[in-house]
Amino acid sequence: MSATAGQAQSERSLAERLGLKAGQVVQEIGYDDDVDEDLRNSIELVTEAELADEDYEDVVDIVLLWWREEDGDLFEGLTDAMVPLASGGQIWLLTPKAGREGHVEPSDIGEAAVAAGLAQTSSISAAQEWSGTRLVAPKVRK
Repeated sequence: MSATAGQAQSERSLAERLGLKAGQVVQEIGYDDDVDEDLRNSIELVTEAELADEDYEDVVDIVLLWWREEDGDLFEGLTDAMVPLASGGQIWLLTPKAGREGHVEPSDIGEAAVAAGLAQTSSISAAQEWSGTRLVAPKVRK
């Protein structure tokens, strides 16, 4: 395996840990200089499309929300992120890992998610400096 092929596989696995697939539309909110470029590239490689920016005005499958403690009210950020989501869509909330500048306490994430009507389904190490929390709208029973 060439170094390039190995690197592509490594990048692909970052997005695959998020459960992303080819053809999904991923909107990125909260982009700044500190985001993980390897993760962003991995997502574009797996979905076979560029990340949609904050001004994207159509329905999306996934919202990638980069969030730092100083970004403001997480509840508001989550409710805004829910607007473009397709039915069955999900939000990947990416926050700096514990001990890093901008870290958001898990209890704050849980409280904001519940207040926004979202359920936390999993948490992962999304990148070297970032933790990922998968949030979905609970399914309504019929």
